[in-house]
Amino acid sequence: MLFGKKKRNIVRLLLVEDEPLIAFDNEHFLTEAAYTIVATVDRVADALAIIANSTDADGNAEIDLVLVDVHLADGSGLDVARAAQARGVPVMFVTGNFPDEAMALATGCLTKPYAPRDLIGAIAVIDARIGGATPKRLPPGFRLFATLT
Repeated sequence: MLFGKKKRNIVRLLLVEDEPLIAFDNEHFLTEAAYTIVATVDRVADALAIIANSTDADGNAEIDLVLVDVHLADGSGLDVARAAQARGVPVMFVTGNFPDEAMALATGCLTKPYAPRDLIGAIAVIDARIGGATPKRLPPGFRLFATLT
């Protein structure tokens, strides 16, 4: 199909955010953009359990990307990123305070506050990168790192 949409590499998202309004807004905007939200959680322990148990019958991850804040009420999003990375699931941090040591754990970081279009654009950049393309332009507030998983 000449003008059809190309197939996404990223469809299923895990949202880890302890600010209820941000979590709700992200769920809404991402669902409207045709992403599937596997779960939205606000605790490190809940995110770790979902990541550990999210495989299909063939042993493949049922999560395509984890969106995680660095600072969560019950711990660090870095622990979530380590668990996702160990399962081969890419991570994008969405945070207002990004520590440099987290670069090795993530594909990118979107700085809070951000517009919904920038969130969707950042996911699209990671999706293109997974597909082997080099992004021409990054959304405002988004940094892309060398790590893919």
